Amino acid sequence: MMKPVKVGQNVVIEDGVEFGENVTIGHNVIIYAGTKIGKNVMIQDNAVIGKQPTRAKNSILPEVKKLPPAVIGDGTTLGTSSIIYANAELGEEVFVADLATIRERVTIGNQTIVGRGVSVENDCTVGEKCKLETNCYITAYSNLANYVFVAPYVVTTNDNYMARSKERYDKFKGVTVKEGGRIGANALILPGKVIHEDGTVAAGSIVSRDVEQETLVVGSPAKPLRKVPEDQLLRNQ
Repeated sequence: MMKPVKVGQNVVIEDGVEFGENVTIGHNVIIYAGTKIGKNVMIQDNAVIGKQPTRAKNSILPEVKKLPPAVIGDGTTLGTSSIIYANAELGEEVFVADLATIRERVTIGNQTIVGRGVSVENDCTVGEKCKLETNCYITAYSNLANYVFVAPYVVTTNDNYMARSKERYDKFKGVTVKEGGRIGANALILPGKVIHEDGTVAAGSIVSRDVEQETLVVGSPAKPLRKVPEDQLLRNQ
């Protein structure tokens, strides 16, 4: 159902798109069929919402089938040139900055910030009130709980075989960051690693083992340095 919205120039809105009240759409936006957009949503110039994924001819992934529409929650902002794929679901008051990409089968919790140029790959879950900062990369099949902090240029990975060996086909595994986990700038998290509650990774570290609860790890490879200070723990915020 089409409710009154403020629409810029050269906007494409396909059939069956649903809008809540007080939606603002910038110039050159594309909204694909069936997308559901809540109330008080701001969509800035050149954003693309509900894009169906495509597949490289030599990809090992299964053939792409048409996915359900994207869902954008109330009060969410989508920045300039951001791309939200089909079957992505964004909660309420999510902020997606310019040039960010959120892939298919991704859920983003309420009041999470997805920074400029961030990529959240397919089949990920991101909880509420997380901060994913500029140009960090969340690899496919990852799970981030609530209140997770990921600093700029963090890289997460999911393929221990680095694109070799047929053994890898059923062994892709993203990272898990439990509630309150934090990752410093330019850190690298290897496939399948778990950062437990309030676990903290120092800037530039390479995480090759799980990070224990409330522990700060440092270095390459990252090793425990000390406990996270009490005043930084999530329960004391």
